[in-house]
Amino acid sequence: MRATARVLVYSDDAGTREQVRLAAGRRPAADLPPVEFLECATLPAVLKALDEGGADACVLDGEAVPAGGMGVCRQIKDEIFRCPPVLLLMGRPQDAWLATWSRADAAVTLPVDPVEFPETLARLLRARLSLDA
Repeated sequence: MRATARVLVYSDDAGTREQVRLAAGRRPAADLPPVEFLECATLPAVLKALDEGGADACVLDGEAVPAGGMGVCRQIKDEIFRCPPVLLLMGRPQDAWLATWSRADAAVTLPVDPVEFPETLARLLRARLSLDA
């Protein structure tokens, strides 16, 4: 098992980034390695971090401004080779069709649910880490 799983968290709102960290905890599931978070508040920071590599999953805030997570997701899916799986945070469940348009691998609603979020993140990390093994 790897020493850590690296999760990129993008939101212009520090409170949203904190919700993600708290909901995931040290590890989102017992069968996964501890999680190391890489927080980004801007699109250039996201692109730089992904270009450098090492992210096992991305959590993108669909409500972020000026670059919303849905548009960021679509962009990185087009531009980043072997793009990590993306978990999209949406403001409303009715926006699920936009998550599909953005090519997100999974989506959950805000505020972050402390049960649903870590389960969804764990599923994405398991898939990514098993591919890397």
